[in-house]
Amino acid sequence: MVKSQWMRNLAHTLLVTTIMASATVAHAAEEKTLSAAEEGKKIAFTNTKGNCLACHMIAGGTSPGEIGPPLMAMQARFPDKQKLFDKIWGKPGVELMPESQMLPFGKNKVLTDEEINKVVEFLYTL
Repeated sequence: MVKSQWMRNLAHTLLVTTIMASATVAHAAEEKTLSAAEEGKKIAFTNTKGNCLACHMIAGGTSPGEIGPPLMAMQARFPDKQKLFDKIWGKPGVELMPESQMLPFGKNKVLTDEEINKVVEFLYTL
């Protein structure tokens, strides 16, 4: 009797472990790793981070602002990614329009350099 109870417990444990492992694998397969551009879009559209939509019209965004120019054709406007990065970061010597109200996101530590790079990758898809 003791041996059969032990076997049932073992079988039950193996079954539960298998089910849990299968569920974990299925969940991991469902989670898609976001590209840098997709992560950049999330940052740009999140009102607690980049919040680019507060000032700019962006394709796919809702309730855009009208303070800044529409963000489109970004590769043509900024063929050098570093210049776009520097503009968003707020590097000294980067020319903004004199009437620009753009926040220096890197200088003010609103976004990290990594986050700004992801936003640049997203903007390059526009």
